[in-house]
Amino acid sequence: MAAAGPSVFLLMVNGQVESAQFPEYDDLYCKYCFVYGQDWAPTAGLEEGISQITSKSQDARRALVWNFPIDVTFKSTNPYGWPQIVLSVYGPDVFGNDVVRGYGAVHVPFSPGRHKKTIPMFVPESVSKLQKFTSWFMGRRPEYTDPKVVAQGEGREVTRVRSQGFVSLLFNVVTKDMRKLGYDTGPPDTQGVSGPSTPQGLPR
Repeated sequence: MAAAGPSVFLLMVNGQVESAQFPEYDDLYCKYCFVYGQDWAPTAGLEEGISQITSKSQDARRALVWNFPIDVTFKSTNPYGWPQIVLSVYGPDVFGNDVVRGYGAVHVPFSPGRHKKTIPMFVPESVSKLQKFTSWFMGRRPEYTDPKVVAQGEGREVTRVRSQGFVSLLFNVVTKDMRKLGYDTGPPDTQGVSGPSTPQGLPR
């Protein structure tokens, strides 16, 4: 009697939130969380985390270095709702209040291997100058009550935002049993291997 094939595939993600560039700000920390579809479920690791506070480096880059680890494993029956990582960066304003300095999101890379991503960050903006002054004076800057909305499209078109800063992420991605379920994410020799790879359909 033939053995039954796998009913789910696994997506294993580790890496780190490496660093950020926010020329106007210092002493920042970062939160991350994952957003995924209904057919996905975490099986190991952490879905969210908060980093230490870091100050700008003293070299010419003036980078904010966290090197904050990411390690999580998901299982799913189909790729719909592929996980996204949502980042929120916070820091003190002139009054010492913690305010948001940037939101950003990116999908976990689809192909196995080592990937480096740079995420452009943004912040919500007040509609009027009066609201902008009031929020600055009261230390209550516009922010999302749930940062996960950054990974969704509903209602985003009515939000006024401003680009501000970049965050660099390093991913090591491993998949298991995707090919057995009929999904092709890369050349055969990269399934389950964390070395560099080029997704199919892209020029080498």
